[in-house]
Amino acid sequence: MSKNRYFLVKIAFLLSFGAFAQVDRWQQRVQYTMDIDMDVQTNRFKGKQKLVYFNNSPETLDKVFYHLYFNAFQPNSAMDVRSRIIADPDGRVRDRISKLKENEIGYQKIFSLKQDGTPLKYTIEGTILEVTLAKPIAPKSQVTFEMEFEGQVPIQIRRSGRDNAEGVRYSMAQWYPKMAEYDYQGWHANPYIGREFYGIWGDFDVKITIDSTYMVGGTGYLQNAQEIGKGYDTKGKAVKRPNSNRLTWHFKAPNVHDFMWAADPDFTHTIRKEADLPEMHFFYKKERQVEEKWKQLPDYMVKSFKIMNERFGKYPYEQFSFIQGGDGGMEYPMATLILGRHKELEGLVGVSVHESIHNWYYGVLGTNESLYSWMDEGFTTFAEDIVMNQIFNINAENPHVDSYRNYFGLVKAGQNEPLSTHADHYRTNRAYSISSYSIGSTFLYQLSYVIGKDAFEKGMKEYFDTWKFKHPNANDFIRIMEKVSGLELDWYKEYWVYSSKTIDYGVKAVSSENNETTVVLERKGEMPMPIDLVVTYKSGKKERYYIPLELMRGEKKEEMSGATTILMDDWGWVYPEYVFKIGSDVKEISKIEIDPTERMADVDRNNNSYPYKNTKNTDLKGKKK
Repeated sequence: MSKNRYFLVKIAFLLSFGAFAQVDRWQQRVQYTMDIDMDVQTNRFKGKQKLVYFNNSPETLDKVFYHLYFNAFQPNSAMDVRSRIIADPDGRVRDRISKLKENEIGYQKIFSLKQDGTPLKYTIEGTILEVTLAKPIAPKSQVTFEMEFEGQVPIQIRRSGRDNAEGVRYSMAQWYPKMAEYDYQGWHANPYIGREFYGIWGDFDVKITIDSTYMVGGTGYLQNAQEIGKGYDTKGKAVKRPNSNRLTWHFKAPNVHDFMWAADPDFTHTIRKEADLPEMHFFYKKERQVEEKWKQLPDYMVKSFKIMNERFGKYPYEQFSFIQGGDGGMEYPMATLILGRHKELEGLVGVSVHESIHNWYYGVLGTNESLYSWMDEGFTTFAEDIVMNQIFNINAENPHVDSYRNYFGLVKAGQNEPLSTHADHYRTNRAYSISSYSIGSTFLYQLSYVIGKDAFEKGMKEYFDTWKFKHPNANDFIRIMEKVSGLELDWYKEYWVYSSKTIDYGVKAVSSENNETTVVLERKGEMPMPIDLVVTYKSGKKERYYIPLELMRGEKKEEMSGATTILMDDWGWVYPEYVFKIGSDVKEISKIEIDPTERMADVDRNNNSYPYKNTKNTDLKGKKK
């Protein structure tokens, strides 16, 4: 990307802030300029960082905090200890950190730090650098921090590191001293335990000097493709072949909240261009078990981006990179690190779809993942299921069934915790994973049941367009859904996010008299919901009895294909039973069922329909004989 084009993109981003100012909170902002010198023999790098920090808050700051993520990869670090004492440690980590040698650990050492030219005092505690300012930073002002530092790249254990099992030399994520976020909730200087991240929107100008045999890719736009001559698109210009043992790669990234890069001497680099889509870059090691599937990957990613742009909002950057990183998959702005070797093509496509979709929720919306991991992982999982269902022509009526199954399993095991739990503080890795991915996804699909499919789909796009680049929280999302649906939804957020109460409705009794059928429904679970109940007659006719929840203060606008909808009186949440009549004899009815679409996450569907599954042992009222 040319310099002029880069600044046009940056201006467009800044203009987008003004367009949505009516819902915007104040946000801090940063401008990073970094010069990095990587020694591939020692696996250490020296860095100079200039950080312009804009205090857009109404508060005066007398200290700041930086993250030093690489310090987590040392024996007896918080990440190491947590991994060794948790009930179900991550199999990729276990006790590996405790066994690292001096030349295998990670670290970030600070040699000097100045504020507007004045040296500063600071302390390091694990992965957090606490800095006492020479002069407080007043509201609506800016300061410049200058830092000299050194880092050692650890053997890859999780996400970042070197020399992983797939032979990738450097996956450089969480690699630089990164200013912690300060927002309306205060500082977020959480130690790195191994979970999620949160960063400040800003601009990155990064120069990386490394051995000339290496190919480098990552966040941002390469500024000096002509000088590097490494296979990047040079817009038809002649490529200068450098005659040097070391090259400097110059990247710029506008309006992102992190910067990742990766490097390997054996990377193959290809580019895919498609109208109205970002330029897609692919970096992978050219080996038999990798190359064949990676050559097919661009076609699927084109389909994925088209679906995401249409259904969830348009990806705003002009580039995205898929990079073989060697450890599962992990999202970063404008790029992802993913496992390169997969037995099946669908595995590679699946992880690529998931990690790229993160750039809508992690990358562009930028929710605080530590506090709302379900708003990132869960929303991404929800969209991934839709995309995979479409690009592989699975055509499942409910592509989210696995998320529901995982949720039900966690409840049955008694391990579910509220979604409001901080990502680092779940009791088990299982509870964190299922809560963040599956229960977060279930939250969305179930919401389409509450407010109706059309309102939900409109709301998802409205949410993205309204809150992009603004770090939205759970209330921001639910308010969008309230506006598009005209319903009150605070109860839904409070029950599903801030509690672990479950849903369980049942058909308690069915009786018939004078050619009328009386139906008694019961709420056995603690979480209330509106009810869709479908009566199927032996003639084939269907009727949908829609019972709104009183707390909603309205009704969803959704019809059921092939059925007449009958609007019923509201069901107040304190009442355990709801009784109504059907104007037909029960002999004419073949089935009465609560929520046949199974969008409601009812933990026990055995009692959701009549005739009862065990009809030999029950009478018409559902009582045991």
